[in-house]
Amino acid sequence: MKTIIEPFRIKSVEPLRKRTPEERSRLIRNAGFNLFLLNAEDILIDLLTDSGTSAMSTNQWAAMMRGDESYAGSESFLRLKRAVEDLTGFKHVIPAHQGRAAERILFSVMCRSGHVVPNNAHFDTTRANIEFTGARAVDLMRSEAADTQARLPFKGDMDLEALEGLIESEGRERIPLILCTVTNNSGGGQPVSMANLEGISAIARRHSIPFYLDACRFAENAWFIRQREPGYENASPREIARKMFALADGCTFSAKKDAFANIGGFLCTNNDSLARQEKDLLILTEGFPTYGGLAGRDLEAIAVGLTEVLDPGYLEYRIASTSYLGRHIADHGVPIVEPPGGHAIYIDAARMLPQIPRHEFPAQSLAVELYRHAGIRSVEIGSVMFGDHAKNELLRLAIPRRVYTQSHIDYVVEAILEVAARKDSLQGYRIVEQPHFLRHFSCRFEPV
Repeated sequence: MKTIIEPFRIKSVEPLRKRTPEERSRLIRNAGFNLFLLNAEDILIDLLTDSGTSAMSTNQWAAMMRGDESYAGSESFLRLKRAVEDLTGFKHVIPAHQGRAAERILFSVMCRSGHVVPNNAHFDTTRANIEFTGARAVDLMRSEAADTQARLPFKGDMDLEALEGLIESEGRERIPLILCTVTNNSGGGQPVSMANLEGISAIARRHSIPFYLDACRFAENAWFIRQREPGYENASPREIARKMFALADGCTFSAKKDAFANIGGFLCTNNDSLARQEKDLLILTEGFPTYGGLAGRDLEAIAVGLTEVLDPGYLEYRIASTSYLGRHIADHGVPIVEPPGGHAIYIDAARMLPQIPRHEFPAQSLAVELYRHAGIRSVEIGSVMFGDHAKNELLRLAIPRRVYTQSHIDYVVEAILEVAARKDSLQGYRIVEQPHFLRHFSCRFEPV
């Protein structure tokens, strides 16, 4: 059979509320044209993020019922610890309430003013947490990735030559760690090859620099390796994931992505000294090291999710369903980041809306119009989010795991094509109010 179906049955449903176009126009105006500031009840299809928005399985819900809420020595933590150790092989597992908390702890311990942290591409909270310490975040994506239309199997790879050059120019002592994000969210949800990870690991070891993975979408990356990299076609996703983790010295992980959980994350390391410092900071700001700011039931859900996400049937469906959305709009002339990524489709708004200059935020314009037209919430990944660091002006359509059916995605396709048919009428926006950090979450706009 050619048709790839959802590998699950729907057991519980949540109603969707449909607003009229007139209501949506009023709501988005009152929200300062920032989709983060809309109430969820006013959204029909929510593609703002795939973080914490997954549907959990019956096994996850069942596991939550045995959550051990003990403050110290929780059995739920021990079950999570065993699951993480079995998957990653890392010595120390430090829970946190989500990925950015793990990032904050890691960078607070390892980074200081004058440091430089290379990555294939830092996402918003990663960059902000690094820069908050006074360090500098540097993106080292391969040069070909700048072309959104280039179809490369591993467009998320880090530029190894640039990494060597950065170490030489900055000096090893100014680089506290090397980070690699799998899959590369800022670059279009594109995967990183095993060969590239091996190259990064070899460079890190040669210069005695710790190498960490930002591993929140590790399972999707493992599936791409199985599909596209010679020599891995017969390996299981778990075997590939284990090899990825074995190349690193530690990782940060948001369980709100590739563990289907609604909250949670963890930080891993093999370094005893770092682990002690990180646990001390965890106690100060998150909680005791056997719960880390999470309820025992959340720890249970993550432990189960880490197994479920590596099921080949699920991963085949996940990647195919994302590609389905991308191919249907791209084949009708909507420019996307090629090839389709794992967790989201990214529309190249600058290419789609050439009449809107970069400083008037073309992707934000497209996001506003898609909501106003069809009630779909998406997110700008461009100059609003990254400022001068933005490489492209992208609109991300992030697909929650196990939440929407094909008919929902068909509705999204139809809406995008209808907006694209009158794209010349779209206008730009200017920011009228913004915070100092992570402005895209709460800034307000007005039409130009």
